[in-house]
Amino acid sequence: MSVAVSEPLSVEEKIEPIRPQRRETYYQLVWRRFRRSKPAIVGGLMVAMLLLLAIFADFFAPYPLTQTNARNAFIPPTKIHFIDSEGNFHLRPFVYEQVVEVDMRTFAPIWTENTDQRYPIQFFVKGWEYKLFGFIPMDRHLFGVEGTDIFLLGTDKLGADLWSKSCEAGRISLTMSIFGTFISVIIGAAVGVISGYYGGWFDTIVQRFVEFITAFPTLALWLALAAIVPRTWDSFRIFIIMAFIFALLSWTTLAREVRGKVLSLRETDFVMAAKEMGASDKRIMFLHVLPNTFSHIIVILTLTIPGIILAEAFLSFLGIGIQRPLISWGLLMQDAQNLRTLGETPWIMAPAAFIILAVLGFNLLGDGLRDAADPYSTT
Repeated sequence: MSVAVSEPLSVEEKIEPIRPQRRETYYQLVWRRFRRSKPAIVGGLMVAMLLLLAIFADFFAPYPLTQTNARNAFIPPTKIHFIDSEGNFHLRPFVYEQVVEVDMRTFAPIWTENTDQRYPIQFFVKGWEYKLFGFIPMDRHLFGVEGTDIFLLGTDKLGADLWSKSCEAGRISLTMSIFGTFISVIIGAAVGVISGYYGGWFDTIVQRFVEFITAFPTLALWLALAAIVPRTWDSFRIFIIMAFIFALLSWTTLAREVRGKVLSLRETDFVMAAKEMGASDKRIMFLHVLPNTFSHIIVILTLTIPGIILAEAFLSFLGIGIQRPLISWGLLMQDAQNLRTLGETPWIMAPAAFIILAVLGFNLLGDGLRDAADPYSTT
């Protein structure tokens, strides 16, 4: 009986082939870690949604952004139904006409729905004309109703649709916050890089100045600076001045963050090599050192924007911020200063929901970027 004997493996067969591993870049590691953070993704979606509503406000608005009608003042939000008064389900959402009656004892308006007729909500309807991005003529809108009015968030004292005005107000509130933040980033990054790179007595003087600016009560100084802006100025100049006022006190945090990062980078090998090759201080600071602080800058940028949004809303709510014909979320809530009006028409606080979404979205996004900016940490 013969037994089959297997041949011994060769040296090449014994050695397991080593598969080359694809090395990820720093930005790929940051993106992979950012995707794992669900709160950061939610925050990014919230910010993207608000930006879309602001950019395409004309498309999302069922009525012209400048339309007012005193007869429609303080109409409550329109209820959207899928089930009619008889209990039948309808796949297409619909609304009922709102009618008002006056309580003869308190003279307060009482709004009810006339359930005799349904008004289906139409999508991608043809309506009033507008120019997309200022030059593309269009007349399509996301939704509309024929035969009655639809006010998703109700109306204000002028009879303007709060949903349409809130979408439009996002243009000013978000643009001002982003514009002011970029000014803050430019100032803070420049001061931080120069201070950290040179160090010594120069760094000491700069940091004492930063502490001096930080010591001012932010809210009181904002109020004082906003109050001295002439009311006779045109809207564009007021917009620019307000953005600079918000940036004036928000650059110090970034300056200290960048300065600390630069202090750890100025003695590294690549900086020393650049000096030995004869590179100027300006080139080293802004072409070699500054790009290595971009992760910190992006994080501070996303965390500064909500602070400016809140500051602008507060000042505009008090009447010393954005002025008409410009419109912002804070300006839309000026009617809420009257407690009686707020008690009878609580829906005029609807623009506050946009502020909450913006602040929460940017904070979640900033927290996610802060964690993802250090992809090599184990936490």
